[in-house]
Amino acid sequence: MRQAHGQLTIPTRGAGLVEVTDAVAGWLAAQRIADGLLTVFCRHTSASLLINENAASAVRRDLERYFQRLAPESRDYEHDDEGPDDMPAHLKTALTNVSLGIPVADGRMVLGTWQGLYLFEHRAAPHRRTLALHVIGD
Repeated sequence: MRQAHGQLTIPTRGAGLVEVTDAVAGWLAAQRIADGLLTVFCRHTSASLLINENAASAVRRDLERYFQRLAPESRDYEHDDEGPDDMPAHLKTALTNVSLGIPVADGRMVLGTWQGLYLFEHRAAPHRRTLALHVIGD
């Protein structure tokens, strides 16, 4: 049994989904672990992770619009230390994931045909987000 850990820094352009499948797959391939479990962890409270369809861009747009309606910017939030998108970003993170566990077989993530990994930026301004990566296996 072996394990490896590392991190990726992902630039965002502001609110929206950023596909990180290829970046994570590249890191995983470099670890040379054939079978095991990969953990991807987002080290932020206003960004999150999703596994979702990566074939139709309409899926991403619909998800982004849905979460905007679910947790809109508003002056009704008590927490607005960093602006009107601050608390909605925390709510969106709470409703999604900051950690994903993904099986690894033959050195690759076991994802469905149309599945991709996404960093979901919830803040309006561009950021540099850090993903912590850990794989354990043989």
